Amino acid sequence: MRRRKEIVSALCAIIAGGTLAVAVAGFQGRGGQEGPKVARIEKVKDNLYYIFEPASGGNTAAFVTDSGVVLVDAKNPGWGQEILRQLHTVTDKPVTTIINTHTHRDHTGSNTEFPATVEFVAQENTRNNMAKETCTALGNCQSFKGENAKYLPKKTFKDKMTMGSGKDRIDLYYFGPGHTNGDAIIVFPMLRVAHFADLFARKAVPNVMPFDGGSAVSLPQTLAKAVAGIKDVDTVITGHSTLMTWKDVEEFAGFQREFLMSVQEAMKANKNADEAAAAMVKTLTVRYKDYTIAEPKTKENVGLIYDELHRTGHYVQ
Repeated sequence: MRRRKEIVSALCAIIAGGTLAVAVAGFQGRGGQEGPKVARIEKVKDNLYYIFEPASGGNTAAFVTDSGVVLVDAKNPGWGQEILRQLHTVTDKPVTTIINTHTHRDHTGSNTEFPATVEFVAQENTRNNMAKETCTALGNCQSFKGENAKYLPKKTFKDKMTMGSGKDRIDLYYFGPGHTNGDAIIVFPMLRVAHFADLFARKAVPNVMPFDGGSAVSLPQTLAKAVAGIKDVDTVITGHSTLMTWKDVEEFAGFQREFLMSVQEAMKANKNADEAAAAMVKTLTVRYKDYTIAEPKTKENVGLIYDELHRTGHYVQ
């Protein structure tokens, strides 16, 4: 009976989390506020820049190569022209390629505002998510129907792919489910920079989207694989925050591992999701002082983990 109550509590948390995600997507889709859209562009290193503004959606990377500009993510709908305006302050080269790190509206929303000559690239699961018949507003598959199907990625990869060579080389990695089931990490090896997008959005309890294949149980392992599998990176472009370091990625991977282990210990102690979340907030805020560890988001993720572990019967050692 107690376990059944735990499952009900977890499902309530999932429903609340899904409602919150849709509400956030609705806000993001408005581009913040009425009036001109204005972002900022800053140099990361050499010929690599990132374009950001909280209301615009995810951080966009702009890599200026010999043959043109490669963008990583395209923000919310309505921000395409502002991305181009910011690019024109640093280069006259055209956008030739857009890499979508995952399906969400705040990272794919302006795909359709670029010329059809642009090559779109994504991990194969992300391409499938973008091409779904139906999805949530956040999933953004509705933007690629009919004539707009031409803006779906035509080049995909499974685990790793390299684009370009020499100083223009870009490595794309996929290590498993996390925020979604198609989160790509984009590495610029000659610059020792990686774009993690929403696999590492900020120092906080993360958003995990099970309706797009995300997994709060798999996330720690996915991050651990990324830490072990990617070498020689110093600077990290996050999904929605400022530039960070590789040590920050390692710390975030440890945070996620500790979060999962704490939830499993709470389950073994027959605590419900509310009890587990309250205890974890107290503990984690002491150990991770510069993280945002709000109780509602913590409870949501605890509920997701409870539900996934109950369904699979799998405990991570």
